Amino acid sequence: MKVTIDGQSIDVEPGTTILQAARKIGGESVPPAMCYYSKLKGSGGKCRCCLVEVSKGSDADPRPMPKLVASCVTGCMDGMEVNSTASERVTDARKAVTEFLLINHPLDCPVCDQAGECDLQNLSFKHGKSETRFIEEKRTFEPEDIGPNIQLHMNRCILCYRCVMVADQLTDNRVHGVVDRGDHSNISTCISKAITNEFSGNMIDVCPVGALTDKTFRFKSRVWFNKPYNAHRDCKTPGCCGKTTVWMFGNEIQRVTGRKDEYHEVEDFICNECRFDHKDVKDWVIEGPRKFEKDSVINQNNYTRKLDTVVIETETGILKGREQDRKKISMRHKPLDAQEQTAFKEGNI
Repeated sequence: MKVTIDGQSIDVEPGTTILQAARKIGGESVPPAMCYYSKLKGSGGKCRCCLVEVSKGSDADPRPMPKLVASCVTGCMDGMEVNSTASERVTDARKAVTEFLLINHPLDCPVCDQAGECDLQNLSFKHGKSETRFIEEKRTFEPEDIGPNIQLHMNRCILCYRCVMVADQLTDNRVHGVVDRGDHSNISTCISKAITNEFSGNMIDVCPVGALTDKTFRFKSRVWFNKPYNAHRDCKTPGCCGKTTVWMFGNEIQRVTGRKDEYHEVEDFICNECRFDHKDVKDWVIEGPRKFEKDSVINQNNYTRKLDTVVIETETGILKGREQDRKKISMRHKPLDAQEQTAFKEGNI
């Protein structure tokens, strides 16, 4: 099937969604996604960040779709034409969705461990506003301890359901989920149980905001001060690939995460032993620096490209203008009397 997105055409297989087709094209046409996760079955259709305009349904039925559609759950049709960044309706809708997501989200970026790699930060930077129209009190929840490794900040949660799907699809016994309804909905455990499953740490990797963070990395460092390296070890845990990204500060491993692609999705899930228990460099085979986005804040600490030697011409900067200043101070533009001429010849002025 042939699909055209923002004027760029691509051939896709039947069953491909608009978002998947856009990701194959790449570039600015790719809609943002806060709930869709290609590795998790049933994800998508909740956050509405990926809304697009279908200007032509298909060759068989060329009528445009009257409403914007969620690209992550809408299948492609042969001859379909889609507007993503090329549509003003889509831009306005994404701004509205971003404003809605930020209604209850606290301004925790200065203290949040997710800062620098947060999908909501990226979304608000591109589609957010500098002011808010929300004057009511934000929704808040009491802190809840869900175990020794994962920190839950329910106030930051946007209910994308990714962590619930991870528990459903990777673990044996899920003990947490979404409880209550409406604006009271929140992520919680069953009767305050601790989340201790061997693959529960993947909830941290899939969370698009700072609602689920690593307790072993909490308040240790900013991500842009760390250098990410791809590494692997021979892990004996069934289902664990053993391939990770280790975040280093000097010779110290600050944290361990799964390897992510350009859309911030984990390539292969890892176990808690790899994530939390092996922080010694000797435990890993370091493969090399991890690739990251050109515009990422982590790129400010880019150590993979050749850097030019910085030359600071200190002497030139200090001495610049000295001659003009000397002339002004000595007032050579004024005629000297006989006594001043003698002193000038002797070098006293």
